Amino acid sequence: MALTLPAAPVLGGELIGITPDELETLKVQGVPVVDVRTPEEWRKTGLIEGSKPLTFFDSKGAYDAADWLRRFKAIAPDVARPVVLVCRSGNRTAMVGKMLTQELGYERVYHLEKGLQVWSAEGHKLSPCGNC
Repeated sequence: MALTLPAAPVLGGELIGITPDELETLKVQGVPVVDVRTPEEWRKTGLIEGSKPLTFFDSKGAYDAADWLRRFKAIAPDVARPVVLVCRSGNRTAMVGKMLTQELGYERVYHLEKGLQVWSAEGHKLSPCGNC
């Protein structure tokens, strides 16, 4: 069974909500997965295997967009290539994804709708954080 994901328009970026199964397909295709949760959350629940931990909002809701973007560009330097964002519930990734597409020109940003809550509920595994 082939899985077809929606494509972003040629001009301008799009934030696209995806399911856990769609995320698995994107991972196999080599699309980077960025976990924007806090280190405390990574240690508590673990990470999607192969994802890159990169906190956007701290535990108080504060953020430094310029610093985060500098570190993010090391993971996803090409605005024309897709990237996947994950968080606990999908709220943070929706906000970060809008910034990436609307303000920074990323063409295709996927985010896990309902976040890691649905990932775990559907039986997908998380790996221990290790050095997070």
